[in-house]
Amino acid sequence: MPPAAKSLASDNWTPAHPEVLAALTAANTGDATAYGYDAWTDALRATIRAQLGDDASIFPVFNGTAANVLCLEALLHPHEAVICAATAHITTDECGAPERHLGSKLLTIDAPDGKLTPELAATRLRGRGDEHHVQPRVVSITQSSELGTVYSPAEVRALADWAHEQGLFLHMDGARIANAAAALGLGLRAATGDLGIDALSFGGTKNGAVGAEAAIFFRPEQAELMLFRRKQSMQLASKMRYASAQLSALLAGDLWLENARRANAAAARLARAVEGLPGLEIAQPVQANALFVRLPLASIPRLQEHTFFYVYDEVTGLCRWMTAWDTTDADIDSFADVVREELQH
Repeated sequence: MPPAAKSLASDNWTPAHPEVLAALTAANTGDATAYGYDAWTDALRATIRAQLGDDASIFPVFNGTAANVLCLEALLHPHEAVICAATAHITTDECGAPERHLGSKLLTIDAPDGKLTPELAATRLRGRGDEHHVQPRVVSITQSSELGTVYSPAEVRALADWAHEQGLFLHMDGARIANAAAALGLGLRAATGDLGIDALSFGGTKNGAVGAEAAIFFRPEQAELMLFRRKQSMQLASKMRYASAQLSALLAGDLWLENARRANAAAARLARAVEGLPGLEIAQPVQANALFVRLPLASIPRLQEHTFFYVYDEVTGLCRWMTAWDTTDADIDSFADVVREELQH
């Protein structure tokens, strides 16, 4: 098993933020109506409307896979398909959940930087109108991407405009939307709804929450059946106030951005510290809170003994170093010293 010390494995490994825990404690008083008919969930809905517009709606769920599946379910039928990058979480790390629960095919595209473009997505439009082929209906992108890269606002807008011209929807897997928004200097609306996306999977757990994610929609017709779909998907929390209190703690002020800024700054600090070391290659631009680096194979286990991280390709030595809201300068400097000693000895 990996060591219990501070890691660079995943922002899923981190503890909850103290302000989120304080919000949980504050919600833990007296009775509250179940299933989302409580004051905390009402406050969360009001926060989302204030930030994203009166037509926006939010549905708390337990995890990001559920948020993705429910967002996609609202946008397509079983005979329709989702266009996504080959690295997308929905196709690589969700154990076939979209296919099983939606009955829909995922049409994957190789994207070396983890990002789709209209030109790449257009290659999956074959067979439209032909009953022998699944019909593309949704383009799904991840922001920030699984390779740590960030779509610019213009890139998202171009994809949304192209998708809508083609009669398609655009879904954003925002497990790390906070990191992307922080990197771009944008608020939630400017990073999502204003760019034309139709549905957003909003990530809280990686950014200081405890099992609190959400499906967000920008128009009422997209969310029309979500109450029933969420229940059928076993994602309706009876004590929803606890998830809603956490999401409100993140979103009502700037905590969601503050946490992401710290994580991003830690990644940038680590990149500066190791750039140019012999045998180390930074494989992707460091734009959010992930570094993808290639390392000598023999060095990987020795570095993991100090600070655990995941290997993405055991043949090429591609590894991911993921920082989080609680990653300190001391954590970064200590690990960078170990990497420097390992590669320069």
